[in-house]
Amino acid sequence: MPRLRSNLNTNSDEFRENYTHNRALAMALHEKQERARVQRPDRDIQRLAKQGKMMPRERIEKLLDPATPFLELSSLAANMAYDGNSPGASCITGIGIVSGREVMLHADDSSVKGGAWYPLTVKKIVRCLDIAIENRLPVVHLCDSAGGFLPLQSELFPDKHMAGRIFRNQAILSRLGVKQLSLVFGHCTAGGAYIPALSDYAVIVRGTGAVFLAGPPLVKAATGEDVSVDELGGADLHTQISGTCDYPASSEDQAIAIGREIVAQWEHPKKWAIQQQTSEPPAYEPDEIYGIIPSNIKKQFDMREIIARITDGSRFHEYQPAYGTTLVCGFADLWGYKIGIVANNGVLFNDSALKGAHFIELCNQNNTPLVFLQNITGYMVGREYEAQGITKDGAKMIMAQACSHVPKFTIMCHGSFGAGNYGMCGRAYDARLLFTWPNHQIGVMGGEQAAQTLAEVKLRQLQRNEQAVDQQVIDGVYAETLEAYQEQVTAEYSTSEIWDDGILDPVDTRNALGIAISASLNAPLTESGYGVFRF
Repeated sequence: MPRLRSNLNTNSDEFRENYTHNRALAMALHEKQERARVQRPDRDIQRLAKQGKMMPRERIEKLLDPATPFLELSSLAANMAYDGNSPGASCITGIGIVSGREVMLHADDSSVKGGAWYPLTVKKIVRCLDIAIENRLPVVHLCDSAGGFLPLQSELFPDKHMAGRIFRNQAILSRLGVKQLSLVFGHCTAGGAYIPALSDYAVIVRGTGAVFLAGPPLVKAATGEDVSVDELGGADLHTQISGTCDYPASSEDQAIAIGREIVAQWEHPKKWAIQQQTSEPPAYEPDEIYGIIPSNIKKQFDMREIIARITDGSRFHEYQPAYGTTLVCGFADLWGYKIGIVANNGVLFNDSALKGAHFIELCNQNNTPLVFLQNITGYMVGREYEAQGITKDGAKMIMAQACSHVPKFTIMCHGSFGAGNYGMCGRAYDARLLFTWPNHQIGVMGGEQAAQTLAEVKLRQLQRNEQAVDQQVIDGVYAETLEAYQEQVTAEYSTSEIWDDGILDPVDTRNALGIAISASLNAPLTESGYGVFRF
């Protein structure tokens, strides 16, 4: 496989400007992640200490195998919601190694309002269990939650993908034979009680752990019964009488040790046989990605320069290099795994859409996982292109991509606008994992285009109603739309709403994809099958 030749001039003013801009975005990302992960009011830290509890991340660190990677997901979820009162959406999720097995971790963050679930907490937990189902990953739940955040109950309880979906997903995991372990460090209240009850194994800490559908105050109000936490749902009740939990632990350390012993008994999954060879690092420095990505979202760049900095040996076998040149397709290796890459190099024309559809089919024929590198303004529009069938050809690419049976992974490298997001495996298309970069922007169209469109609509409305055209009104519509877009298209807003699985520092992309691909191999491949392609 040939090595890509880089044409990047690292001494140019453009490279230096881009590098400074994107390096600053990466540093800001790390600072925000640090605040979301560890900065808590002293009263909350002291409260947990007085209860004899560890901080949630300390529990995770002790549970994971030493010196192994942990791919945390959605670390900045909810950071632009709830006035900032739910950092990380009040829970921690990610893929790690426990007793030599790849597992999905879900940990309540009891340092935030006792681990109460906000609507975005529920969304984040549901997403982590969706990932576990898709990849057949065993799940370890670290339970310590006060239950649903009642002031927002209408946003977390009634609908299909709200809190009930957590327990539905647990049941589906069990049906699939995917193991689950709950370590009960604190209260599991109301619906949260079902997490250990639906797990295959449950360990509960004596004195602090408790499982009940209603806590003592609600039991008092509903039945008049006076009962303590331990009497109602403590370790002795549930391990000696009810059988809801399996193992009592005298401390959190012992609970974690028992949990590691349990996971050590689980069989190692038989992964499907992906093409694999010895890994080698890229020939070019990943750090140079900062200088490749333009500081201006409108500016294009050669996606081959990104490919050269994430693939093994910077090697890439490009498919149809002279056809449909605004889409780069080809085979590479990443951490030794064979992958197919679909990467944007401009707007999608008819030929590039057809090329993408054909290449996606080839990867499915060859059982090769797909990596989508997005920087897309959409499919080409206009009379000429509609006459050539751009909508039909774009639909072919969407059909091939949506019906793929191989694992798919998406990196939002720059812009993601319009239907191009769909063809390039956006959120709606079941990428096993989807990450963004700090510079990323996403929307149905760019902010300036949206503002101009709505201003034009307002102008025509005034003219149609034979009203005087007030330029101040037109300018107001433009400014209001642009201001809203400038906030909502950002990577930070996207990740706050959990439209992705987290923002990556670009230099970490190779490692994140390596962990993701490895995890995906736990799930067996389904049979190939497509719908109707309109010819």
